[in-house]
Amino acid sequence: MFFQERINHDLDYELSLVSALKCCSSLSAVFPGQQIHSLVLKSGLQANTFIGNSLINMYSKCGFLADARSLFDLSSKVDTVSCNIMLAGYVKFGQLDNARHLFEIMPGKVCVSYTTMIMGLSKNDCWTEALEVFKDMRSAGVVPNQVTMASVISSCLHIGGIWDCRMLHALVIKLPLQGFVLVSTNLVHMYCCCSSVGDGRQLFDEMPERNIVSWNVMLNGYSKAGLVDMARELFERIPTKDVVSWGTIIDGYVQVECLSEALMMYKAMCRTGLGPNDVMVVDIISSCGRSMATGEGQEFHGITVKAGFDCYDFIQATIINFYAACGIINLARLQFEVGIKDHLSSWNALISGYIRGGMIEQARELFIKMPERDVFSWSTMISGYTQNEQPNLALELFHEMIASGIQPNEITMVSVFSAIATLGTLSISRWGHKYMHKNSIPLNDNLSAALIDMYAKCGSISAALDVFYKICDKTSTVSPWNAIICGLAMHGHAKLSLKIFSDLQKLQIKLNSITFIGVLSACCHAGLVEDGERYFNSMRDVYNIEPNIKHYGCMVDLLGRAGRLQEAEEMIMSMPMKADIVIWGTLLAACRTHGNMEIGERAAESLVRLEPSHGAGRVLLSNIYADAGKWEEAFSVRRSMQMERLKKSPGYSGVV
Repeated sequence: MFFQERINHDLDYELSLVSALKCCSSLSAVFPGQQIHSLVLKSGLQANTFIGNSLINMYSKCGFLADARSLFDLSSKVDTVSCNIMLAGYVKFGQLDNARHLFEIMPGKVCVSYTTMIMGLSKNDCWTEALEVFKDMRSAGVVPNQVTMASVISSCLHIGGIWDCRMLHALVIKLPLQGFVLVSTNLVHMYCCCSSVGDGRQLFDEMPERNIVSWNVMLNGYSKAGLVDMARELFERIPTKDVVSWGTIIDGYVQVECLSEALMMYKAMCRTGLGPNDVMVVDIISSCGRSMATGEGQEFHGITVKAGFDCYDFIQATIINFYAACGIINLARLQFEVGIKDHLSSWNALISGYIRGGMIEQARELFIKMPERDVFSWSTMISGYTQNEQPNLALELFHEMIASGIQPNEITMVSVFSAIATLGTLSISRWGHKYMHKNSIPLNDNLSAALIDMYAKCGSISAALDVFYKICDKTSTVSPWNAIICGLAMHGHAKLSLKIFSDLQKLQIKLNSITFIGVLSACCHAGLVEDGERYFNSMRDVYNIEPNIKHYGCMVDLLGRAGRLQEAEEMIMSMPMKADIVIWGTLLAACRTHGNMEIGERAAESLVRLEPSHGAGRVLLSNIYADAGKWEEAFSVRRSMQMERLKKSPGYSGVV
């Protein structure tokens, strides 16, 4: 229509040109835009600032940044508008270096200029730089708008903490911008990510207007925090639920291992006419694998095929992982064979499945056949050798990985440090630590824990402590604390182990069952029976941790060492699980130490029932009889061992 109704050089004609170029920009229609550019040149309007900026905008939004820059450089007068247009183009297409250079030299920066630069940096993960630009904006006296603040909050989310969140919240109120849904929603999200769900909910309740994104952000905050009951209460209040709302509440139940509730919510969603998305399917199938819910997982396998999701590489890998986790490795292999072999994640999933099932040779065979390998492939195989107590092969493969040019990551190094810990060689542990520093591999909590554990098991508790003291203020999980508490207990430093545990109790870090294995072991070494009993009872009463057989074993050892054999036997009888040979052997050894023949006989009988070929138990019972002067009974036990050809395995040292 524009080309049919061209008129002479008047204001209407110029406005028509601008409107047509704007239409080309919104449709990314560069060819009609080039035709209009030709018309501009023929009409002699190229010097018109308004039309020139419209041409720069058209080329910029269509991705023809070189053409846009040529027009920009030819402009007789570079104004703020043209700079902002060019800056937005660089940011949109990821040319951050060009954006930075233009931003530095452009005159008269306004809110749009700063906001565009902050958005570009934030989207490209340059969060610290984005916040520096925001500080410059404030210093220049330029007032931010709602889009600026939304981008700043997003940047601060990745590198800030709760106090940064509160300062930004105060600034939003001061500006005032809290009435904008985008700003308040981002603040709610930041509070939830800073583990301040309560503050997030308070702000959410104060919002004068909410959209579906606001509801979903608050719902996600509850789900990620494990507060599934509060998430469900909020979910029921959402006026119009979308697939993200349903996926979030389903994920909340999955996170707390409530698979039945997750499936119930899925069926309720289907009744509303909504179907699953790929993320939801992965979430549920993964949960089925962890819960070994074979039937439900196979049902969702069928759903993925019907929905056409099974062609996605990450879903194919999830299905392989599911079958492997359920112990149906033949179906995992079948899924791999019928799937697309170009998906590297499927190869990795099957190798991981073989390793989980202890099929290390099959894993190695598949590993060798891989058309290409990534860091996950190598790390999985190294982890497999480590888990199967083949540390030398793990380290050999690690050197092959380095030689192939693949850079190890934190996950790789956790397995490598575990392999070195199994070997117990201090010189290799120092080499591993040095390699990690030299290659700038970041130290997260899991890697810190592996490093501390490695030094402790290689005999250098001082090196383990050095590492711990350097990282303890930066930890967010209990793993490094567990490693040093257990390491100190293993080396007999009970007092320091318990002091560090006391320091841990003052922090907002969630304890787990491993923490108490270290604590109870420390009590055993120091003979702190009353403290040990108090810590053991606090597991269930204070920390809601159910003691497992290892915790009961520690308590039997603690009571046995203190000569309280009757209480140790009573604890074994009261256990919610069946005692194993380690626990009965511990009690029997304590009976030998304290000369209690009556309980020793019962412990020995229980050992024989569990493992008739347990020679060490027979030797202990024979020694108890001998210590009590009952030589006939002692000889009888020894004679029965000879007749059954039982032997006590000799002790050996693994210290290098």
